[in-house]
Amino acid sequence: MNKAIAITSGTSPPQPGSARLASIITQIGEGESARDLTRELAYAPLEIVRENRLGALRLPISAGGAGASFRQLIKTVVDLAAADANVAHILRNHYCFVELFAQPNIARSEKWIKLVAEGHIFGLAAGELGKTAGAGLVDTTIDRVGSSIRLNGTKFYSTGSLYSDYILVRAAWKDGRKVSVVIPAKREGVEIEDDWDGMGQRLTGSGTTRFSDVAINEDEIYPDAPEDGFRTAYSTTLGHLLVTAVVAGVIRAAGNDAARLIKRRNRSFAHAPTPNPSEDPILQQALGQIASAAFAAEATVLAAADALDAANDGEYTFEKAHYAALTSAQAKVTIDEIGTRAASMIFDVGGASAATRKANLDRHWRNIRTLISHNPASYKAIAIGALELNGTSLPDNGFF
Repeated sequence: MNKAIAITSGTSPPQPGSARLASIITQIGEGESARDLTRELAYAPLEIVRENRLGALRLPISAGGAGASFRQLIKTVVDLAAADANVAHILRNHYCFVELFAQPNIARSEKWIKLVAEGHIFGLAAGELGKTAGAGLVDTTIDRVGSSIRLNGTKFYSTGSLYSDYILVRAAWKDGRKVSVVIPAKREGVEIEDDWDGMGQRLTGSGTTRFSDVAINEDEIYPDAPEDGFRTAYSTTLGHLLVTAVVAGVIRAAGNDAARLIKRRNRSFAHAPTPNPSEDPILQQALGQIASAAFAAEATVLAAADALDAANDGEYTFEKAHYAALTSAQAKVTIDEIGTRAASMIFDVGGASAATRKANLDRHWRNIRTLISHNPASYKAIAIGALELNGTSLPDNGFF
């Protein structure tokens, strides 16, 4: 059941980098490990997100947002992921929705801008089983039945929709024309199941959504643009970069936990260089490597965010969009590798006691491993290599 709170007006979103934003993120992170350990769904932290309008960071200030750049948004997502990786990932599809449907320069955006500014959260129901990832194929149908329009189908991945007020659904008319449909999450015929059983990102609500004869209004239907794909070329770069930003935040969280683990250790091995773990150069080196990985990951995603800002400065060009997609792909290839290694190194500073279930330190590796499985880095590395050698443009589909 969706437990979204009622939205009230009057609260503006925090400014990027502000003390208020830092305080909100700290509040969201309280109890994060316990929630993961007991699989307590993240309704409480999502209420904090709504109340403080974190979903409106990218709206212009004149539209009730914080006017954040992509760099500021990605920095905020890294910080949020360091506090709670599930919450950061839940908001991924919301931030993508804002860019595609809730900006002043987009047709029919007024309704969505108002709802985003008020704190409503938008989810996504797009992926289907048995379909080639990125090919844009959908079995979910929209059809006219008498005087009404009905939506029917099943979506296997619906990250964030469990907590959302509205859902963007990818569907197709009987003749194959693809559309996006944006509907309230609680509309009759919508069933959101909490059946995601991944080893990591356990609380993201990335489960099945079923649509059974759901009534659709004409103004909720958005036909795909004439060009191939959902929107302009490489329009899904932000979605991929957001996942990598969450990984960067998890690396920082692993470093924070590693430091706390060393500080509270009161014994070591008889053959350790020093009896005091905090003075042990071996443990210091391991922690230094994790901290360095966190720094490198954050710097890399912020560089990719700068390219995304440049691509959205002024008129759209294929070249700028392609470069932003390239930097995002390069960031993923790099951060996937250093992230899994850094999350494993936490056990090098803690010994066997760090592997206890109640310590829950494995959540960092589980979260990273699950996040990077969205799109294997190997395919991206191959595409980058083909570009370097032969000038071949990167693939342009939703899963690149």
